[in-house]
Amino acid sequence: MKATGDLQLLKRINRSVLLRLIRSQPDLSRARLAALSGLTKSTVSALVRELLDEHWLSEAAAPVATQAMGRPSTPLNMDTSKRVLIGIEIAVDCVRLVCVALDGAILTQTEEPLRDPCPASACQQVGALVRLLCQQLDEKKLLLSGVGVCLPGAVDGALGLVRLAPNLGWRDLPFMAMLEAEFAKLGIPAAHIHLQNDADAAALGEYEFGGSGDDSLIFVNCDVGVGAGIVLNDRLFTGFLGTAGEIGHSILQVEGPLCSCGRKGCAEVFIGARALGTAQGVAQSGRYLGVLLQNLDAMFNPHVIVVGGRSCIEHPCLIEAARTHQHAYAQVAGLQSPQVRAARFGVQAAAVGAAALVLHQFLRPLLKEAKHVSRN
Repeated sequence: MKATGDLQLLKRINRSVLLRLIRSQPDLSRARLAALSGLTKSTVSALVRELLDEHWLSEAAAPVATQAMGRPSTPLNMDTSKRVLIGIEIAVDCVRLVCVALDGAILTQTEEPLRDPCPASACQQVGALVRLLCQQLDEKKLLLSGVGVCLPGAVDGALGLVRLAPNLGWRDLPFMAMLEAEFAKLGIPAAHIHLQNDADAAALGEYEFGGSGDDSLIFVNCDVGVGAGIVLNDRLFTGFLGTAGEIGHSILQVEGPLCSCGRKGCAEVFIGARALGTAQGVAQSGRYLGVLLQNLDAMFNPHVIVVGGRSCIEHPCLIEAARTHQHAYAQVAGLQSPQVRAARFGVQAAAVGAAALVLHQFLRPLLKEAKHVSRN
């Protein structure tokens, strides 16, 4: 390595390798970690000691005997008692905040009306909520690993821009810089702050904390707007400018009703919360949602499609209707349908996903390096 920065990056990569192994295979010993990772036993021992000291890992109180000759091994696991992640969803009409452990368990949750959709006001409201939570974390001696924020719009994560959030009235907004300035008042470094689209975040929440590790996975978020988060090959697929997954503004009916984005016949017009005012509207939305799932299956052929958002909570029949219609399309073509299921975290899916974004980035240091290069 020719520079200290290269050595530090290599160390972060090695740490992430060990953490990801332990997340996927709990109770691994140091020796087993060395064998699985390809790292030397001395390197693993040193890195494990750091991760224990920083409360990323915990070890069993007593060694466990093995069938092999030698000293008993000490199982290692993620430390879910000390480090926490904060996730925030800025929705069209409310702000949701959760504090979760490293395994995704929700420790605290808060929801309050969005007082003003003005970006500066929304940023200040989020800052006030985080300030209060940080005080509570200090009292409990918990360690904050980072803050993730998500919202309903096209987000360019590399540049920290909200390209377009029509239901908030935001366009080409440097919102990451605003968040960094707000959180700097609380002593939270910019490197520990992440911004993403709400459906993308929710997809990561299901992927990181859902328990099944499904890859590929698509999360469809049904609220005032409709969006999709796509996880392919262990990564979020966000597209060139961060607008991938804006399925609410895909056209389902040429020259159809006017949408909030200015176009006609968008999926949001038929599936968004504004279309669900009557039983007939709910039935129609279920059919159109099935069409949308069929289109996603045709484009991405995912293993799992998770459907969530406030509309699905208020109208649980939506998911079953969409599943039925999507399955019918697959049968006609003689194809296997993807698994379609409800979101694990309910109305908190996006907020929990924003917290998962922190962990997702931490466990993939090369993603962070690529983001840093793009922003500079």
